[in-house]
Amino acid sequence: MSTPQHAPGDNVIPMTEAPNTVEAEQIVLGAVMVDATVLPEIEEELGQDPAVFYRPAHETIWRAILELVAGGIEPTPVFLGDALSKAGDLQRVGGASYLHTLYGAVPTAGMGQHYAKMVREHADRRQIAALGTRLIQAARESGEDHDELLAAARHALDRTTVEERWPAPTPIGQQGPLPAFPVEALPTWVADQVTAVAEFTQTPPDMAATMALAALSTAAGGRVHVQIREGWVEQTNLYLVVAMPPASRKSDVFAAMTRPIYDIEAALQEDARSSIIEATVEKEAAEARAEAVMTKARKADDSVAAASLVAEASGLRMDADAITVPPVPRLTADDDLTTETLTKLLAIHGRLGVLSPEGDLFDVIAGRYSSRPNLGVFLKGHKGERLRAERITRDADFAEKPALTIGITLQPTVLTDLAQTPGARGRGLMARFLFALPASTVGYRKVVVPPVPEQTLRSYESRLTTLIHTLRNLPEATTIKCSGPADQAVIKLQQDIEPKLRPEGALGHIDDWAGKYVGAVARIAALIHLADRVTGHWGEPIEASSIERAISIGEYYSAHALAAFDLMETDADSEKAQLVLDWIGRTKVTSFKAHELVTARRRAFPTVSSTAPALKLLEEHGYVRRLHEERAGTRGRQPAAVYRVHPSVVDDASYHSG
Repeated sequence: MSTPQHAPGDNVIPMTEAPNTVEAEQIVLGAVMVDATVLPEIEEELGQDPAVFYRPAHETIWRAILELVAGGIEPTPVFLGDALSKAGDLQRVGGASYLHTLYGAVPTAGMGQHYAKMVREHADRRQIAALGTRLIQAARESGEDHDELLAAARHALDRTTVEERWPAPTPIGQQGPLPAFPVEALPTWVADQVTAVAEFTQTPPDMAATMALAALSTAAGGRVHVQIREGWVEQTNLYLVVAMPPASRKSDVFAAMTRPIYDIEAALQEDARSSIIEATVEKEAAEARAEAVMTKARKADDSVAAASLVAEASGLRMDADAITVPPVPRLTADDDLTTETLTKLLAIHGRLGVLSPEGDLFDVIAGRYSSRPNLGVFLKGHKGERLRAERITRDADFAEKPALTIGITLQPTVLTDLAQTPGARGRGLMARFLFALPASTVGYRKVVVPPVPEQTLRSYESRLTTLIHTLRNLPEATTIKCSGPADQAVIKLQQDIEPKLRPEGALGHIDDWAGKYVGAVARIAALIHLADRVTGHWGEPIEASSIERAISIGEYYSAHALAAFDLMETDADSEKAQLVLDWIGRTKVTSFKAHELVTARRRAFPTVSSTAPALKLLEEHGYVRRLHEERAGTRGRQPAAVYRVHPSVVDDASYHSG
């Protein structure tokens, strides 16, 4: 490695005056020049501020590198020198020779991220040192208000490390373009059907893809489990919702993706019809024989003869009870059913898919047929927890490990209504759903489009049929394990997700949903694995590639979940939260208590308690933080919470409603 040199033209400040690491800065710049593919990870470490570099020459070079890469040009010393020369900066940064020095100072490009972290840490120290100097100077000035000085110090310290400790707020009720479903992650025969149906119906592929997962879940749920590692087993059933406005052709897409399920169900019922009739007749005949003997026993005058007849009738009754009438095969249930009926069906069949192009099921959950919401069967049916419903007039309905699939297309307003159902969020029901909110294509649809190719349709129907019959014919449910590399992929996913669950993290305000995210990815990976191996070898361990494909689908649902939960927030709370942001933007407060908000906005917030929903929403979205609590007065009173304001909210007018 070449000995790092000082860039001519720099005003070198001794290291004792400000923390810096010139060598690390040189290696960071050289690493990107050697291999531009390391730029994203280095840029992530450095942050968005080019002033992270101690030497002005290095900042100039870094800006030039970013401009070249943005234009699709490799930042080699030659191209970089040409760009700097055109900008009139080449000699100021040390000339072409210094660029080659940087290029040669790199041990390996892969070390760039490590050295970028060092550069970032030294930049933070310089900012803290500068902050200390400013505070000392401010403290010496006469007439400085003590409280204002402390507030300024807190605000400046937040600004110093805001990128590391406090991510930018998530806009309330505002979403950029949501990602499209990664159709390529699906098995080929499923992806082909999704693409063809989306083209024929002129709808986003998200809707067809989500209903395809519902079909696979109906096929595998309750029959196959996935073991990520020892002690961690997930079922393969999913709860899926697609929310789109009216006239989005939801019913057409739903029918195209789920019709094979209903066709298979009808065929199974037809095949079982004769055996059901035979068993029913045999049982009725046995019961009739037992009843006939019992009738004689009732009329018998001789007690000995009566006892003999009763014993004979008991034996005949036991014979009748031993005859089992098989239930009518069911793969699905209507969405307009009572929770009691659904519990009974799960007790009989063990697994079931509630599939519908409408949102009636959510009305049932909210309590259409009862005085209050009944969430138990939906909570346990997702997890596979023992389900038991006691009955006074008949035997209890009991399911050892139920597996319920939900696949519904509905209008967005139905989601908002469900979110208001008592317990839907608090007890974890909403956390079990994967949400898709694709953009409407209405107004942009083609009029003449090709139909779904016959070969594509036949492949989808035949493979789905094979999968259902294969798993249905298993003597008992089976468990598929993850391979070692697949488990490592899951571990990496867990490590990536965990920091996002913190209160200030990207998923902190939907941590109930995000807490089940890795499990949902594992379930999707198992469905991909099964669908890839419909014709055989599906019992082999799940590969890492299936996990990676499931992660790409999971990232899609994660982005849409953020939008869905935003949609489900009440409009009133959002409007009041915007009023708070407007007040912060105009007053420039860096911290406050609820009673100050009441004083300033008494019409919107007549009492301290009335501020709670808006402040909770702002806290969930990262605009404010509840720092600590101070006693409001005499003993026994509740402490008054102090809210710290995100520095960007104070400085950036774009966050205000205005």
